[in-house]
Amino acid sequence: MRPMRLDMAGFTVFREETTVDFTDADFFALVGPTGSGKSTVLDAICFALYGTVPRWGGARGLANALAPSASEARVRLVFESAGDRYVATRVVRRDGRGTVKTANAGLQLMPAGFDVTKLDTGLSPEDLGQVVAGTPAEMEQAVLAAVGLPYEQFTSCVLLPQGQFADFLHAKPATRQQILVNLLGLGVYEEVQKRATERAGQAEAKLEAVDRVLGGLTDVDDAALATAEERVGRMRELAGAVAVAVPELERARATAREATAALAALDAELAVLAGVRAPGRIAELAQAVTAARAAADEAATAVALAEEREEKLRGELAGAGDESALRLLLKAHADRDRLTGEAAAVRVAVTAAQAEHDAAAQALAAARVAAERADAELEAAFRAHEAAKATDQAVALRAHLVDGAPCPVCEQVVTRVPAVPAGSAVARATAAGKAARAATEAAKRVVQERDAAARDLERVLLRARAQHDQFRDRLAELDEQLSGAATPAALRRDLDEHARLRRALEEAAAAVRAGRDAARRARGALDGAEERLRTAWRDFDTTRDGLARFGPPTAERDDVAAAWAALAAWAGEQADRRRAERVGLAASVTEARTAAGAVDERIGGLFTDAGLDVPDDPVRAAAVAVERAEAELRRLVERREQAAGLREQRAGHEREARVARALAGHLRANNFERWLLAEALDLLVDGASRILRELSNGQYDLVHDKGEFFVVDHHDAGLRRGVRTLSGGETFQASLALALALSEQLAGMSTTAASLESIVLDEGFGTLDAATLDTVAATLENLAARGDRMVGVVTHVPALAERIPVRFEVRKDARTARVERTGL
Repeated sequence: MRPMRLDMAGFTVFREETTVDFTDADFFALVGPTGSGKSTVLDAICFALYGTVPRWGGARGLANALAPSASEARVRLVFESAGDRYVATRVVRRDGRGTVKTANAGLQLMPAGFDVTKLDTGLSPEDLGQVVAGTPAEMEQAVLAAVGLPYEQFTSCVLLPQGQFADFLHAKPATRQQILVNLLGLGVYEEVQKRATERAGQAEAKLEAVDRVLGGLTDVDDAALATAEERVGRMRELAGAVAVAVPELERARATAREATAALAALDAELAVLAGVRAPGRIAELAQAVTAARAAADEAATAVALAEEREEKLRGELAGAGDESALRLLLKAHADRDRLTGEAAAVRVAVTAAQAEHDAAAQALAAARVAAERADAELEAAFRAHEAAKATDQAVALRAHLVDGAPCPVCEQVVTRVPAVPAGSAVARATAAGKAARAATEAAKRVVQERDAAARDLERVLLRARAQHDQFRDRLAELDEQLSGAATPAALRRDLDEHARLRRALEEAAAAVRAGRDAARRARGALDGAEERLRTAWRDFDTTRDGLARFGPPTAERDDVAAAWAALAAWAGEQADRRRAERVGLAASVTEARTAAGAVDERIGGLFTDAGLDVPDDPVRAAAVAVERAEAELRRLVERREQAAGLREQRAGHEREARVARALAGHLRANNFERWLLAEALDLLVDGASRILRELSNGQYDLVHDKGEFFVVDHHDAGLRRGVRTLSGGETFQASLALALALSEQLAGMSTTAASLESIVLDEGFGTLDAATLDTVAATLENLAARGDRMVGVVTHVPALAERIPVRFEVRKDARTARVERTGL
């Protein structure tokens, strides 16, 4: 497989449309900074072919194909394989729910000489050539047929991705053997061996089948043929005898069936007639209805009487007058008696209050007279005092003198106030004034006290008079209310009569309710009895209707017991008559069955004599026996002819099985294919060892033993080391040597389309020292110089990139990655 052109759009970092043209790039390098998308170019090649990429971890990583925020990714790869040119296309889309799926995938075989530059003109898919695969499901087998390698082997021998460069070196022997089988096309020998084995098995199976058939054809001699012909004759005689006897048997059986049917019909009539029985206690139904009707009528009468008495009492109670008015009159009598007594007491209180009020008024008048007299005495004392002062100024002035104070007249200091002379008129006037003032004040206090007492008694008198007026007015109202009314005794008698009538009315109402309840119960009992009677009549009608075909007598509808008794008596008579008829009919059935049995036994004897089981259908059985005998004769003739043909077939199958089994034995995997694999592995290891010696400056050789790889270290006395013990640089050298040997040698050894027309390395050049890197570069240049292989390298090592003529520089900005061809 040799890539020619790669188109990407929306694929991982290549958001925008990007084309990589490998048409004349026999030796190229993908260069650029780490993370720019160099390995993504190889991912796109692998994805276009196989729908997955090693770095994704399987088909579940399909979402990795889409560039960030892109909804669709397209990859198209044009490649050559074994002289044919193909175009592989895959489209991935994200649906509205965010699920990423392969929307389209296809592989087309392009016409010879197709110019890939026409892809830039927007050709339709129909213009690209023959469709080899049109769906994702068809791609796997179509790519395997075109490339010659499945996905796992493609990524181990052609496109060596990061992290898997040493897969072939470290693969298990069985895996490595399968890779070599595919590369060398040795599967064709395995396929031939399988088909030879299948052909041998088929021939042997046919041989066994023929032997089994021949084993079953041993009884086809002349004696067997004569026996079959003789049996055909006997079966034909049997069929003739049966054809004569069967009509007689049918007639006998028909007679027996008719007699049996008549007996069954008679027995059915007997069963119906014998089952006619009057229901138990039917005679009590009418009595129960009569008793229930009488009880219902009696209860209705009792209710009517109770209702009549209740209505009468209700009228008497209404005629007795208004009980409330009677009670009001009786209460008015009681109120008048009570108020009359209270009014008399109030009149006595008014008289007493009036007397007390009059006495208080007289005392108040006397007190006022005494007070006026005291005031006159006080006035006289005042005038006497004023006269005394005029006659005795000195005495008057003395009253204003104080010891040690100046005199108000002369303003000299009075050392000592002189004493009042005895018998002074002023003193007597002063004493008289004081006595008069005291008497006046006492008289005023008496007036005030008697005035307050008089006002209190006046208020008591006013209240007594008001209460007396109220009693007088209320008594007048009661007298007016009781004018013409009955006496209290008469009123009490009327109220007692009211109470008696009310009690009697309540008792009558209770009697009415009890009577109505009893009437409802009696009516329910009557309805139940009548329903049972109606049920008895319905049962009678149903039974009589079931006997309608026998012509039962008419029934009187007045007495259900009599109707049942008449019907049962008539049914008994009919049953007795049919029992008498049954004896003769049963004898006829026995006679008819005996005659049919005799004919049936004669027919059974015919089959027994012929060596056959007695059948249910003699005519059909005889015809089948004749047909089988004739068919057996025909089969015997056919088997005699078949046996002759099978003997000829057996000889041919035996020869075919012997040849196919011999060919399968020669091509078994432990013989021819194992030898071819051992030779191929020897050549591969020899070529890889030679390359490894060049890469390691003669330090290492590569050998194999029982399918495992080992490295011989000449710098360590020829020590043989397992490849899993090598360092990173040593593993890279060994893996590269093995990969180059695969590309250089196995392609020439392969006989199928699995030709290794290209190899692309994406691994580990940065781990090599300068000398080793120079050796690797020289080796790759020599491989590319041969012109029959495309050699690609993914590297960011400038020293290696500068020695490669064609470089595809991968750059990435904030939006997308781009590929630009530099160099030649």
